[in-house]
Amino acid sequence: MAAQSAQKRLPPTTEIPDRLYFRIGDVARICGVEPYVLRFWETQFPNLKPNKGGTGQRLYRRREVELALRIKQLVHNEGYTLAGARQALEVTPRPRGKQGVLPLTDEQAQQRLDAATAAIGRARAELRELARQLAAQQPTVHRRRSRLTTFKTQADPLFPS
Repeated sequence: MAAQSAQKRLPPTTEIPDRLYFRIGDVARICGVEPYVLRFWETQFPNLKPNKGGTGQRLYRRREVELALRIKQLVHNEGYTLAGARQALEVTPRPRGKQGVLPLTDEQAQQRLDAATAAIGRARAELRELARQLAAQQPTVHRRRSRLTTFKTQADPLFPS
C-alpha cells in the first residue's frame, strides 16, 4: 500500500519539446489541463506571466511551462490548495534545466560554446561579404522625364497676324 502512495507522489515524466515559445493550447496539452485553467493560474501565481504576441496570443517560455507543470503536480497530485501551492513555490527554488536530463560536463559545455562561436563567426563573415558586394555595385540613377513638353514653332503659323 505504501508503495502505491509513493508512486502517486512521483511526478510523471513529461517531455517538453525543445522550442522557444509555446502557445496556450500547447501548454494545456503538455500539462493535461484546459486552457482556462492556465489563464486562472496566471491570476493566482505572480511568477506565471506569459508574454503576449502582436495578436494577443499568450506565448509561454520553457520556464513557464515547467512552472505550470509544477503547479499541476502540487495541486492535482499532492493535494495542495492554490494558496498552499503558491507558498510552496515561494519556499522551494525552481528546478533548473530539463527534467530527466543530466547536466552538461564542463567539456560538453565548452564544445557547445565553441560550436556556437564558430557559427556566429561564419554568419559574420557572410554578412561582411554581402556588405562588400553591395558597396561595390554602382547605383543606377533614374532620371525623371520632365512633365512639360516644348513644341517647336513652325515657320508659317496657322493664324497669321
